[in-house]
Amino acid sequence: MHKNIRLATTKWWLRNVTIILLSVSLLSPALAQHIPSSIQLLPEDAERGLNGPQHNFDFLASGTSGNNYKSAGFFGQNLRPYLAGNPEALAHLNDYRRQKTLFLIDRLVAVGTFGLYGQQILGNGERQYFNTTQQAAIGLFAASVLATTFINRNTNSHLKRAVMAHNTSIAHHSPWPRLRPTAMGLAASPTGQPLLALRWALR
Repeated sequence: MHKNIRLATTKWWLRNVTIILLSVSLLSPALAQHIPSSIQLLPEDAERGLNGPQHNFDFLASGTSGNNYKSAGFFGQNLRPYLAGNPEALAHLNDYRRQKTLFLIDRLVAVGTFGLYGQQILGNGERQYFNTTQQAAIGLFAASVLATTFINRNTNSHLKRAVMAHNTSIAHHSPWPRLRPTAMGLAASPTGQPLLALRWALR
């Protein structure tokens, strides 16, 4: 009689444990869907370093997958709505916009000085290649080329830091990764009753 009761109790525990384990496994994806996902840069863009390529970044927006990458835009303006509410990420994005603005001004100066030099070649009715105005144009052009190197050196880093700050903020404020057990299984109590064993890692 006692053995039958114990067997029935064991079956009851096993059934409940199975239900709990299935519930946790089914709820995990549902909870994860309610947590804002991170922003992923195109792998080639994520590897950009100092003085790297200056073309627009491509990113995979939160909640999208596959190859549905979007262009961040010249100033990163298409990325800004996804960073709303994160002051640190927006500050880095503002730094990126500033650097791109300086780059654009620098390019306009370079084109302007090049045009000025060309205009002076036949500006006085005869060919001239090194008059005073042309010397000034050459100096400005050289300064513009040098400035480009300094402007572009950290431009890419600012946008990458903006994305990193956004993703870090999500990781720190998501409750489920901290509450989710790192391991689940069965254990036996001193009396031989099966128990559900859950393990959490301190983070």
